[in-house]
Amino acid sequence: MGWRPDMTGVKQTDKRVAIIGAGPAGLACADVLTRNGVKAVVFDRHPEIGGLLTFGIPAFKLEKEVMTRRREIFTGMGIEFKLNVEVGRDVQLDDLLKDYDAVFLGVGTYQSMRGGLENEDAPGVFDALPFLIANTKQIMGYGETADEPFVSMEGKRVVVLGGGDTAMDCVRTSIRQNAAHVICAYRRDEENMPGSKREVKNAREEGVEFQFNIQPLGIEVNANGKVSGVKMARTEMGAPDAKGRRRAEIVAGSEHVIPADAVVMAFGFRPHSMEWLAKHSVELDSQGRIIAPEGSDNAFQTSNPKIFAGGDIVRGSDLVVTAIAEGRKAADGIMNYLEV
Repeated sequence: MGWRPDMTGVKQTDKRVAIIGAGPAGLACADVLTRNGVKAVVFDRHPEIGGLLTFGIPAFKLEKEVMTRRREIFTGMGIEFKLNVEVGRDVQLDDLLKDYDAVFLGVGTYQSMRGGLENEDAPGVFDALPFLIANTKQIMGYGETADEPFVSMEGKRVVVLGGGDTAMDCVRTSIRQNAAHVICAYRRDEENMPGSKREVKNAREEGVEFQFNIQPLGIEVNANGKVSGVKMARTEMGAPDAKGRRRAEIVAGSEHVIPADAVVMAFGFRPHSMEWLAKHSVELDSQGRIIAPEGSDNAFQTSNPKIFAGGDIVRGSDLVVTAIAEGRKAADGIMNYLEV
């Protein structure tokens, strides 16, 4: 069975905490609470734990059995999982606030950023995250959903827009789906590309073509309204922006079209709509992120004292280790609030 934590010395309390989201932040929070005798019940809309670790990162980068084994360990510790359960649809936050002593939100950021491109909603244009999630679910034997339908790139000319690690996941997934040709198009030069250098190297070795210093202007469609290409313009590197990255400036008269049967937009993520949260006095910032100060008396407590939050939904897309650290600190904040 492998290693299991020793829970024999843990003194159980009568406190119960509902954790929404079984990603890194939620799991870390549940782990710390459970080791301190607080009952943790974790809700997640997916059929397995791990969040984007399981469904957003392709199987060729992370074996999914790792999270299955981790769930077995967590369950053995006493953590309860309610999977395929979505808050706002299958269970209401009002009920969780009544039934539990505190609630932790570790819901991540799942809303894809749009490019504001003409025809970006045309058939054949896909957001990166639903594409990756559906592909992973198909590999794991789970069914597709209306929000995340499975898309096969077999035999297609694919253009992925973006230069981060998610874009690398999309191009490498498309290669594994036997796409006819895969291009990664990025508006800056290779030096200013945010994605992992190793991932770029891997993608090149697998057959991905990289085109740098090209800016998407719009999506071209055929007579049937389906994707036929991406209208591009050449760019050159200008002065640094506020973050120190050199701006990509369009070169006049350089417009051209890259033929494509499918386009994947990988421009990053922002917080998704949480209508179920609106009436519970939880303050959001201008980007839609939950305000939950780390330095408050009860770490990561929101403006609703019974609700805590951590991970990407608080700071925006970041490293897994950051989400884990915040989940642990939030657990300390919750225990301080509950006086356990």
